[in-house]
Amino acid sequence: MFIERPPLLFRLLYPSALWRIEKQERAVFLTFDDGPIPEATPWILDTLDKYGVKATFFMVGDNARKYPHLHQEVVRRGHRIGNHTYHHLQGFKHSVEKYLKDTEEANKILRTNLFRPPHGHMTTAQYKHLQKSYTVVMWDLVTRDYSNRLSEQEILENVKRYTRSGSIITFHDSLKSIEKLHYALPHAIEWLQAEGYTCKLIP
Repeated sequence: MFIERPPLLFRLLYPSALWRIEKQERAVFLTFDDGPIPEATPWILDTLDKYGVKATFFMVGDNARKYPHLHQEVVRRGHRIGNHTYHHLQGFKHSVEKYLKDTEEANKILRTNLFRPPHGHMTTAQYKHLQKSYTVVMWDLVTRDYSNRLSEQEILENVKRYTRSGSIITFHDSLKSIEKLHYALPHAIEWLQAEGYTCKLIP
């Protein structure tokens, strides 16, 4: 549970970030990290269309550069874009200057005011600088669809176990995730809709 739903102490490290939204409304916010890539993003877009669902895609700038048609297609279909740095940098391993420069390089392509740190962490100094220009979006539930230790059924069970009103739910449009998402994503959306949840965009 420590990974799937971050504890209060972790959330307090980034107090102004979005972890959960509209707690009183039966709504959730689907997000996808690390794309766009041709092996995953088109199928995810088609699946979201099938169920009439919108999501927010936190894109790696270099992927958006390599696949501009996918970046544009995400926007064309009515989804939102977030910044996930240009090179998928881990904040703790880089200086404030390098991290901010990489983020801004990505934003020349992505042009968004939403930011999510890769791996879910950044230094206090990085965070303080970024929140001046971006809404920092974290998560209330990470499905762990990237983990080779979890089956597709276990990923679905994470959604069922930890989702609550206002949850920001994180999937990945990545090579590590896509095979499991072929099962887990449609079943998760069907379960959410059966439970009365509306899937909304990050505001």
